[in-house]
Amino acid sequence: MIQEPEPYVPEAPEPEATRRDAGVAESARANRGWWDRNADEYQIEHGTFLGDDRFVWGPEGLDEVEAELLGPPEELKGKEVLEIGAGAAQCARWLAAQGARPVALDLSHRQLQHALRIGGPFPLVCADAAALPFADGSFDLACSAYGALPFVADPREVLREVRRVLRPGGRFVFSVTHPIRWAFPDEPGPEGLAVASSYFDRTPYVEQDDAGRAVYVEHHRTLGDRIRDIVAAGFRLVDLVEPEWPAWNSSEWGGWSPLRGNLIPGTAIFVCERD
Repeated sequence: MIQEPEPYVPEAPEPEATRRDAGVAESARANRGWWDRNADEYQIEHGTFLGDDRFVWGPEGLDEVEAELLGPPEELKGKEVLEIGAGAAQCARWLAAQGARPVALDLSHRQLQHALRIGGPFPLVCADAAALPFADGSFDLACSAYGALPFVADPREVLREVRRVLRPGGRFVFSVTHPIRWAFPDEPGPEGLAVASSYFDRTPYVEQDDAGRAVYVEHHRTLGDRIRDIVAAGFRLVDLVEPEWPAWNSSEWGGWSPLRGNLIPGTAIFVCERD
């Protein structure tokens, strides 16, 4: 049973940032631990922007209400929807308000405790996106707003699992950091506008402790890699959305900012369908 969160006191020294290989198991272990340790801070820092029941695709603030990437809101009623990397399940809560029947899944138990704290009439499932605990053809739709895929060493494994649990004709929409951002420093100001590394360097970004153990891992795929992964997993890519930075959004989120957002894309959203 998932219980409401108790106060969490963070500890441990600052990790070392590097670029090195990190496999499937190491990435999963590191990121489960990172999100469990940082869920409280994340929800405090970004909770206002995300809201309790908004469906936001990324730091630009593109809202599913206007984007309709899963389909018109009035057509979501009664649909079985899996949210992957749900965090505090803001997107699932919005889907439920449209009459959909969502399930919110996350690798981090602590993130799901925040989902429980906010509440919602839908199941919360703590599981790895590469081993979904659902029968074949369980869902009409699946979605993931910056969840799972940026953090896994084998994205095709996740995509194949999502396809498996979707019914024929089902749609999977997911957003990730736009691949071009990997060539630039992760800084919101002018220092983040000059190319600093090769776009084609797929070496993972790793934060590690004093013993060299990974405590956070993020994986880079080029735009072409992402498309090939989607096709290899058996999906058909029907749209690729690169949200522009809106005039109303004056906030910064890590390396995302109005300055950078008006010059280069920060988010890529892939709209896929299972034939």
